Amino acid sequence: MKIALDIFGALLAFAAIGSAVSKLKKVPDVLAAMASVGVKPHQIPVLAYLEIAGGLGIIVGIWIPALGVLSAICLVLYFAGALLTHFKKKHGPADFGAALGIFIIALITTYLQIQR
Repeated sequence: MKIALDIFGALLAFAAIGSAVSKLKKVPDVLAAMASVGVKPHQIPVLAYLEIAGGLGIIVGIWIPALGVLSAICLVLYFAGALLTHFKKKHGPADFGAALGIFIIALITTYLQIQR
C-alpha cells in the first residue's frame, strides 16, 4: 500500500503543480479552456496557487500524514469543481479529459492516504 501511495501521490503532486505552471505561464490552450468555462483572467493565478498548495501538501504529507489527507481531499474538490464547470457548459471529453484524469488520481490518492 505504501508503494501505491508513493506512486499516486507523486503523480498527483506532479499533475497539480504542472497544471498550475501551465496557468502561470499563460499557455494559450489552457487560457482558452479556462475562458470557455467562465474563469476571469484575474482568477487564474489564484487557481494556480491553490493547485501548487495542494501539490506541495501532498509532498509534505509524506512526513505529516494529516496534511497529506487534507491536501488530497482539497485536490479532489478542486478538480470536481473543474469537472462540474465543464459539465455545465456541456463540454465533451476532449475538453475535460485532463481534469478527469487528475480527479481520478486525486480520489485514489485520498483513499490510499486514509488507509495509511
